Amino acid sequence: MYIYRRDGKVKRVLLFLTLLVLSVVLVACGEKSQEDIVSEVNKTWADSNYELTATMEVKDGDTPRLYDVSVWHTKPEFYRVEIKEKDSETSQYIIKNEDGVFLVTPSNQKTYKFQSDWPKKNSQSYLIGALAEDLAADKAAAMEQTEKHYIFEAATRNHDKTGLPAQQITVDKKTLLPSKVSLLDESMSEQIVISFHSINLKAKHKPEEYVVTMPDQQSTEAVPFRVHYPTLTLNNTQLIDEVVVNDEGNERAVLSYEGEKSFTLIQQPIKKSENLLSVSVQGDPEWLGTTYGAIDGNTLTWDQNGITFLLASDELSSFEMVKLAASLSAEYGK
Repeated sequence: MYIYRRDGKVKRVLLFLTLLVLSVVLVACGEKSQEDIVSEVNKTWADSNYELTATMEVKDGDTPRLYDVSVWHTKPEFYRVEIKEKDSETSQYIIKNEDGVFLVTPSNQKTYKFQSDWPKKNSQSYLIGALAEDLAADKAAAMEQTEKHYIFEAATRNHDKTGLPAQQITVDKKTLLPSKVSLLDESMSEQIVISFHSINLKAKHKPEEYVVTMPDQQSTEAVPFRVHYPTLTLNNTQLIDEVVVNDEGNERAVLSYEGEKSFTLIQQPIKKSENLLSVSVQGDPEWLGTTYGAIDGNTLTWDQNGITFLLASDELSSFEMVKLAASLSAEYGK
């Protein structure tokens, strides 16, 4: 009946079992919950000044398009975002300062001022503060873990849920900073991937560094005006009228499509500004896959290939207008 004897062997067994139970309890208590991680991420990302660099991959067609992204943010509401096509000098800037939200396109010598509270309304996957808000807003977000990462699947806050309704946010466990964001379509396929290269939470930029200026840009040769047509096919919608006018050397084309998704597409050569006066537009900056435009209700305006475009429709969703704009080609014809 040695179990009642208090010899060294029994004591060692009891001590081992006690330590084993305590270690299991401590490990369980020390493991962070999803709520804990989201809270830490929100505090780290949303409350910081920062500077970051990233690569944006747009998976549209057989050959993905790559863009270099650079972001400055100074609390509370100063932003400077530069998006430049990979291996190209062509770039665009979004600047938010005390005077408003501006889109600067040096190649066109044009600046647009938006009547907008960007970036508050929609998800902005290259702004880490906006990513933190996405995670906090989606109470149904799911999280899984690998050895080195937390991986969240969450809804975007885009006003048009038929576009890119979901995203996968990969967070480094050691730094609690994002390493990759994948924007997903309704079939959960990757459409846009943001890969972060560097994030500096100690960066400091003065308000005067967010003043709107026109950076030096290589001058672009004038391109002959060519009418562009959408290559995207919409059910039971077809071109029913095309008018091209030339008023004292100023060409303009108006294409009218009718059917289930009727729309009008107006296009004319870009008029480059001779000064820094901003063109005022309604709506928010909207990434179209190759350039930024301005979307406001049932209209979308943008500059591309030396042409200013305006797309108007009472029947197209915002996402459909963006997809239609991204599909334009001068080679497609009717």
